[in-house]
Formats: sequence, C-alpha cells, structure tokens
Amino acid sequence: MLQIEDLYVEVAGRPLLKNVSLTVEKGETTILFGPNGAGKSALLSTIMGYSNFKVISGKIFFKGKDITEAPINERAKMGIGIMSQRPPNIAGVKLRDLVEIEAGGKSLDLNEMARAIDMERFLDRDINVGFSGGEIKRSELLQLSVQSPDFYLLDEPESGVDPVNMAQVGNTIKKLICNHKACSHAPDRKSALVITHTGEILDYLAADKAYILCDGTVMCSGNPARLLDEIKTQGYEECIRCKVNPIQLE
Repeated sequence: MLQIEDLYVEVAGRPLLKNVSLTVEKGETTILFGPNGAGKSALLSTIMGYSNFKVISGKIFFKGKDITEAPINERAKMGIGIMSQRPPNIAGVKLRDLVEIEAGGKSLDLNEMARAIDMERFLDRDINVGFSGGEIKRSELLQLSVQSPDFYLLDEPESGVDPVNMAQVGNTIKKLICNHKACSHAPDRKSALVITHTGEILDYLAADKAYILCDGTVMCSGNPARLLDEIKTQGYEECIRCKVNPIQLE
C-alpha cells in the first residue's frame, strides 16, 4: 500500500527527515513511535503532500505508483486521508459545507453519520472554532468517514482527548479501519499509519508492526507491544544509542 525509500525532507531549508524507509502493506495497521520533535508529523505531512515539506531525495510509492511529486488533491483522490494533530480553525466555513464537498455527490446521510459520533449539533458551526480537543478529533473522524479513504494517516488520535471521548474516538477509528464484520484478517481491513505517544490507541486497534523514529530517521522496527514496552522501560535514549546499528525487535 505504501513504500517509502531513503526519504530526505526539509522545510524552509531546515532538514527534518533523513534516510527514512518503511512500508505499510495492504490491510495493515502500522504504528509510529517517537519523542517530540522526532519528525513523525513531518513524515505524515510529507506522505499527504503538503507543499511546504520538500522532498530532497528518496521516493514515496502508493499502491505501486510513484507519488513523490504528486499534488495533495491527487493523493486524496487516490485514497489517502489524514487526521492532523492540530487541524486549523476555519472561521466562516461550516462543517456541513466541508463534508458535503468531501462527499463528492455520494448518496450519504450526513446527519446520521454525524449523529453516530455525536457531531450532528456541530454541522452548522464554523470548523473547529470553539471545539474541545475531543470535538476536533470527532470532526476529523466525520470528515474521514465521508471521504472513506483506503489509507489512513492518523497523527496522535488520543492527543487532547479525555477518557470518555477516547473510547468514542478509538472505537470510531476501529470501525473505519475494520470496515467488515469479520475483519480479523488483513485483507478485510483498510490500511493505516498511526502516530502515538502513549500507545492508548492500541487498546482499540490491532496493530501489525511499529517503527521508532528518532532524530528524523527510523531507528528500529518490530512488534508494537514489544516496542512500546521497551519505550516505557528504557525510554527513547536506548534507540538513539542504537543509531549506528539499528536493531529489529520482533
């Protein structure tokens, strides 16, 4: 589904990512761990195609097609959707107007979709203006529900969400990715690349593998639960010490 090869990225001349290589298979949920400032959000923004993230070298392939230079709208049409960690407030634009555009003429009951995640009363409000952290996440999830992409980029879905909203956010994400009644097998699932600090989202998602990103580069990869345990017990310093000789934790 996604293949990144030896990627180097900068913003305004400042290097952010270097020698990043990773893959996400079809139907696979991949977790991306890393400390603050490691470049995780930059990686997702680069995959989505935000223009201020300049690829210096390397390649990004999606569904076997080179999208390294593709514009953001083409990537969205191909089936990539993103939940940002800090989406902007958009005064003067109603949430309903945005999701109707995202529906693209599809026959959808937007009111019912919004009601399912307790967002119906927000449809006629300006996007994210005055929304709580949990409400912003649910707004993003409503937009993703309407878009229904093949590949989800989720940037810290648990960030700023209280425990009550977390259950709703987590279960909604699980439903979006696992959109089949018997989706215990990867072919029945959508694909996702998920950033998490706390690992709380793992209570809701069956993750297949994980990468640790430190100092703008991938340090190691392996089993998500095992890596999270290593992070909790030893911190990211151990990964940084292994920078010269990356390890595999299976």
